Amino acid sequence: MRVLMLNGSPRQFGCTYTALQSVADALRSEDIMTEIIWAGDKPIQDCVRCDACTKLGKCIYENDVVNELIEKSKLADGFVFGAPVYYAHPGGRILSILDRVFYAASKYLSYKPGAAVVAARRSGTTAALDVLNKYFTINKMPIVSSQYWNIVYGRTPEEAQKDVEGVQTLKILGKNMAWLMKGMNLAQKNGIVKPEEVARQSTNFIR
Repeated sequence: MRVLMLNGSPRQFGCTYTALQSVADALRSEDIMTEIIWAGDKPIQDCVRCDACTKLGKCIYENDVVNELIEKSKLADGFVFGAPVYYAHPGGRILSILDRVFYAASKYLSYKPGAAVVAARRSGTTAALDVLNKYFTINKMPIVSSQYWNIVYGRTPEEAQKDVEGVQTLKILGKNMAWLMKGMNLAQKNGIVKPEEVARQSTNFIR
């Protein structure tokens, strides 16, 4: 089994990466393979809702990590999305990436466990987690929890590593994700299948 991780920070080896590594260490200790994909530090195209992905099976924009993530998501059994907190909100690049990935490839993520982790100097963390968790809840993905919110504090990786409670929380998150993934794998082997897909009933609030 493998977990695909997204480092949504423009700093490749900053606090967000440090947080993801704590989760990855715990997963690997449970014989779960991990891979961290970096969002990069170049501009990221927003989703423009062109719907080309419904025909192509991938995003029409090819100059960033989105289509790489889509391909790798096909073989992943779980996901961890990591982001820095800017202005009490996840950094914008991870939202642009996830909007496009979920529009183009939601079927490859559905029913697979997901978790979000955030890194911040001080505040805005729970609001940022709430934004990221909504990608899971709209797509039938079980959310993995820990003993506290999945947060690490620090301005630098060295400071983040000193957040003893935060690091412990993320390691427990990794252990919990491994436990859930193994349980789901065992259930599938014993004939317990995921719920049957039903056509979405789409409405609005205009009367």
